[in-house]
Amino acid sequence: MITITKIPKHSLTLALSLLVLLSGCYSSAPITTTDTQLKSKPNIIYIMADDMGYGDLGSYGQTKINTPNLDKLAGEGMRFTQHYAGATVCGPSRASLLTGLHGGHSPIRGNPKWTNSGKPVDLKPQDVTIAEMLKANGYKTAAIGKWGLSESKESAGDDWLASMPLQQGFDYFFGLKGHLAAHHYYWHRLFENNQPFELKDNDYINNKGVYTHDLFTDKAIEYVKRQNKEQPFFLYLAYTIPHLALTVPEDSKQQYLDLGWPKRMMDTQGHYRNDAEGNTTYAGMVSRMDRDIGKLLAALKNQGLDDNTLVIFTSDNGHEYDNGFFNSNGELRGQKRDLYEGGIRIPFIAKWPNKIKANSTSDHISAFWDMMPTFCELAGGKGCPETDGLSMKKALFGETGQAEHDHLYWEFNESKGPLQAVRQAKWKLVKRYKKPVELYDLSKDIAESNNIALNYPDVVAELSEKMVAARTFHPEFTLKKLPSPWKKK
Repeated sequence: MITITKIPKHSLTLALSLLVLLSGCYSSAPITTTDTQLKSKPNIIYIMADDMGYGDLGSYGQTKINTPNLDKLAGEGMRFTQHYAGATVCGPSRASLLTGLHGGHSPIRGNPKWTNSGKPVDLKPQDVTIAEMLKANGYKTAAIGKWGLSESKESAGDDWLASMPLQQGFDYFFGLKGHLAAHHYYWHRLFENNQPFELKDNDYINNKGVYTHDLFTDKAIEYVKRQNKEQPFFLYLAYTIPHLALTVPEDSKQQYLDLGWPKRMMDTQGHYRNDAEGNTTYAGMVSRMDRDIGKLLAALKNQGLDDNTLVIFTSDNGHEYDNGFFNSNGELRGQKRDLYEGGIRIPFIAKWPNKIKANSTSDHISAFWDMMPTFCELAGGKGCPETDGLSMKKALFGETGQAEHDHLYWEFNESKGPLQAVRQAKWKLVKRYKKPVELYDLSKDIAESNNIALNYPDVVAELSEKMVAARTFHPEFTLKKLPSPWKKK
């Protein structure tokens, strides 16, 4: 892998000049952008749910939860059936998205404290993000919602700022900086840019006050209303729904009451301050997010910006809540914290009027690390960083000649020990800690129910070699059994 050197808070010309000289990772001289070129670049809105399964949308087979706005988005755009998250949990998945690097090369390969030292790993000044790349290509940039890549405490000094969105290429940030805060929908302390945004009446223990998801929607709509056609923008809207805790205002549950659903009683006094009954709450959360995405898309249209805006909806990894009632992973095996398909294959819907064919489907195999090169090509960038991704522009536009990955790689290391997986075309190799290796033919066995490793030793040997070669050394993320950082010592 080539190391990408980043100059924080760079100006357009100076930054790209220095990057060329210092790292060699930008492929051309500094970019100069005319007003006409700026107007031709698409706006990009990238919406990410948190822990929503592949089968949680009507357009992906859901029959119980109503998602009319996202289903309409799929009807007006393209639905991808083989798109993958960066990881099977939040932090490394988001890092993969923003840096364009898969889990074998990413600067963050696990959730906070699941490291050799037991300390969290944040983004560093030298890590180049999508926002920095787009900003260098003339974009305004905003991140709203869950950041989750800055776990350092403010009391530790000024170092915590280095991993915040404004230091990572975003012009505007409103949301939650770390993971713990994002576990509660009535959290009292958010950030606007680098300043605390206090909700003094919020009580996350008793789920009272302002539902923070609603604030994310309001801020996203405000941001869109401030835009015009003179300069393109990138909005990264990272919702916290439907991550635990399961809680939602009562109005979002109304349509699911009195349907005869079985009740699933939840723990209301633990770390996650859940509402008492889970099924109506989960459905209400997903539908509330769907409702609010509809509001955002309406605001985009009212601003006259929808025709030149690429809207993407996806999730950061597989579901965690469902025990079968909602069939949140469809035909897929596994869920969050698995490297089976249910843990990493996610919905991915893309709409861009007159560019992406309406009501279309793609089986192109793609992943989070493809977003950096895709957005860079769409932005007309001459300075695209080296990544593990491939631009999927041709797949989006339904064109022939789309470049394909030789293989995709994931890793994960928590209580069950290190897990690894490789996908190459129809083959999927899964390696679990101290377990026999598993091989699946996804073209015939999407549920990964028939381990055929003994039948294809040559395929196992080839993919095992690729698995070893896929990762570089990181002192905090080595493939060994880790003690739980959450056990009392």
